[in-house]
Amino acid sequence: MSPPSSRPRALIAVGTLVLVSALAAVPFVLPALGATFWVNVVAEILIWSLLAASVNLLFGYVGLLSFGQALYFGFGMYGVAIGISTFGLGLWPAMLLGVVAATAMAAVAGAFAVRLTWHYFAIITVVFSLIFYFIAMSAKSVTGGDDGLSFSAPALLAAAGLSLTDRTTQYYFVLLTCIACYCLMALVVGSPLGLRFAAVRENEKRASLIGINVYATRWMAFVLAGFIAGVGGALFALFGRYASASFMFYHVSGEAVVWAIVGGAGTLLGPLVGTALLILFREVVSGVWENYLIAVGVITILVVIFAPRGIVGSLHSLAARLRATHEPAARTTADEE
Repeated sequence: MSPPSSRPRALIAVGTLVLVSALAAVPFVLPALGATFWVNVVAEILIWSLLAASVNLLFGYVGLLSFGQALYFGFGMYGVAIGISTFGLGLWPAMLLGVVAATAMAAVAGAFAVRLTWHYFAIITVVFSLIFYFIAMSAKSVTGGDDGLSFSAPALLAAAGLSLTDRTTQYYFVLLTCIACYCLMALVVGSPLGLRFAAVRENEKRASLIGINVYATRWMAFVLAGFIAGVGGALFALFGRYASASFMFYHVSGEAVVWAIVGGAGTLLGPLVGTALLILFREVVSGVWENYLIAVGVITILVVIFAPRGIVGSLHSLAARLRATHEPAARTTADEE
């Protein structure tokens, strides 16, 4: 019999494998069921979950609530759109341009923002987002403003004949990129840097007393969160062949905050679960009730009241309680034997 402490890890590994397998089967299963439209919805969920994951990295793991992650999402989005439509770049160079631009912007903004905490931090992230939103809106010759920029996506791999115009190819491109981002976050959270994140989140004064550079730790988290949001923005631009300044507004960041909290802040897959739940709810209910956002608000309030750790966080708490109940019983049985 395996020790009780190894069972949760095994269950998590099995659950993750099942989830990845289910996502991999989407382009074949849903069309077979006559639900081809939902393939694009699942791809959209994966993309938006990266924006929620960038919020979660700051809020759930470092304790900094950002309402400005749409800024880095927008930089990633416009980096791709401008790179392709203006500079004539291929898909990979354009995507690299978008992600580098988002990461660089996060590095600059983070140098100022992480000096602050609590509501001051939230305010300055909103201010940065609004500044560049208004710049993007006014620079229509470059960004297209509200009208945005449209472009035709270049080939993914010309030699292999792979193009994003094929629905299945596009879906797997999004899926594999998102898996890579979540694997990166898992590695960071489980590394010594992740332990520094947790120490700063729990008590920054004690963290500094044991030799942790609080400012540098927060800045690294901010840059990594900007990178993840930038990847999401780059994917979004390639997915829709479009970029608009409206996606840089702070209400987009607010939605990502809601997705992260509902799914479970401080959990790796919480943002994905929260994004999936609320986007699927939007797609189902918006067709029959135009005021569906009221219902979204009610769901969010109920989750915050009855499951303050979010859906995934509550499941983790339940598993911990069950494990705590099981382990004394297992030790008692072993002693009797």
